Amino acid sequence: MPLQSLIMFAVAAVFGLAGAWMLLQLRHAQPPARVYVYRMAGIMAVSLAIVLAFSAHAMWQWSVPASPLS
Repeated sequence: MPLQSLIMFAVAAVFGLAGAWMLLQLRHAQPPARVYVYRMAGIMAVSLAIVLAFSAHAMWQWSVPASPLS
């Protein structure tokens, strides 16, 4: 696996965990402004994590040499 893909997977994991933490904080009573910010930022962070993970996987697949039989 190329180093660039590993870095992208690591960044995706960080954003995914941060977004999940923000969304899990919504289980407790929060002021309206914090609910809005945590909901928006949490959803965007989880979305970024998904897109980065897909991109890292694609970069990893493109960097693998094709087999000689194909």
